[in-house]
Amino acid sequence: MIALVGVWLAVVGGGAWRWRPAPARLVTPRQPPAAVRRLRVPVAVGVGCVVLLFVWPPLAIGVVGVVSMGPSLARRRAERRRTLAIRRQLPDVVDLLVVAISAGLTPALAIDCLAALAPDPFAGAFDEVRGRRRRGQRLADALDVLPQRLGDPARALAHTLASTERYGTPVGPALELLAHDARRDRRRLAEEAARTVPVKLCFPLVCCTLPAFVLLTIAPLVAGALRSLQI
Repeated sequence: MIALVGVWLAVVGGGAWRWRPAPARLVTPRQPPAAVRRLRVPVAVGVGCVVLLFVWPPLAIGVVGVVSMGPSLARRRAERRRTLAIRRQLPDVVDLLVVAISAGLTPALAIDCLAALAPDPFAGAFDEVRGRRRRGQRLADALDVLPQRLGDPARALAHTLASTERYGTPVGPALELLAHDARRDRRRLAEEAARTVPVKLCFPLVCCTLPAFVLLTIAPLVAGALRSLQI
């Protein structure tokens, strides 16, 4: 119980300090250096761990592990979400390229159009390709920026467009095949997400539904049985 109270106080105190309102002053105070601001969080975490060390040492060790591994886990999760978003947007981007090239545009002009029409982060990558071309770089060489900025999902697209530029291969059929593969990959991602729904529903089921069922159904029966035994 003391450990839970200590954890609750640490969470409430940290949240109150993090989202505290700005001081209402007429004169803006001088901001501390960036190094001091970066040092505040480790100091607060260290103080909290010292307090927990006297209350419950295993909990303090767990908090230190979570704090030390938290930033790296957050970065990995953000990168994974970004990769999934790129894989879901890739079929639409390839379809836009097919439409632009079918309308008579060259791959270079189609990329210039997609720099303004494609969703992020494809728009930024195509804009960088356009900037490299304007600085005199060949399209096949400028397309190397796509896998650099978008990762492995865009590698096949860059290779297809670069092969068209270097070897003169027909770009339309290659892009249609790439769009078909991208749509199939997106469908597989949707099926994988659908299969994870029952696992995600376990948390509200166990933490919300079952306690309510126990309190409304089993608890009255137990209370009635205990009352009858006392009689």
